[in-house]
Amino acid sequence: MKKVLCFGDSNTYGFIPGNGQRYDENTRWTGVLQRLSEGKFEIIEAGCNNRTGFFDNPAGMKETGYKILPLYLSKKPDFVILAIGINDLQTIYNASFYELKSGMEKLIDIVRDTCPDAKIIVASPPVITNALFNGYFSSMFDKNSIEKSKQIGTIFKKAAKSKNCTFVDLNDYIEVSEKDGLHYEPEAHKEIAVVFFQILENLTIYS
Repeated sequence: MKKVLCFGDSNTYGFIPGNGQRYDENTRWTGVLQRLSEGKFEIIEAGCNNRTGFFDNPAGMKETGYKILPLYLSKKPDFVILAIGINDLQTIYNASFYELKSGMEKLIDIVRDTCPDAKIIVASPPVITNALFNGYFSSMFDKNSIEKSKQIGTIFKKAAKSKNCTFVDLNDYIEVSEKDGLHYEPEAHKEIAVVFFQILENLTIYS
């Protein structure tokens, strides 16, 4: 059975907007994807709240994407979904578009160096909305973060293309919750799982 590493941040972990708890395995997109994939793919969940992709996170190694990614790659996945990057837009990092593009390219290179035959899917982070300012996350992101989130998909698409990876803009299918402007409601998680399952099936058919 083909292994699929789902590497990401709180939306991969299954953060519930409004209360900060975790969706159960029947609700978060990685769990839904596992059910859809029964008999075809083994899903490896690798989400983490507040994880950055490219910047050194003061919370530690687990929350710093490029540092912890090799640990998950030791499982030798056949597919790697990179669904990360929104926390790099926090104000403390002041990320430039160049840093975002080169950061994603660095993650891709890490995968290729460890698992050269793995197929990589790069997913765009969510577009943040002004609902963010109604809660806790307003202390971590600002208006510049919101504007950058509107363009990060284009940046990641260029990074994916330059490295011959598959790209998907999840914002074409879903929107963030009105509760916090950053995370997804259950229906969005379900749609994410369907989108990724279709991509995985296509990559398997045409490989």
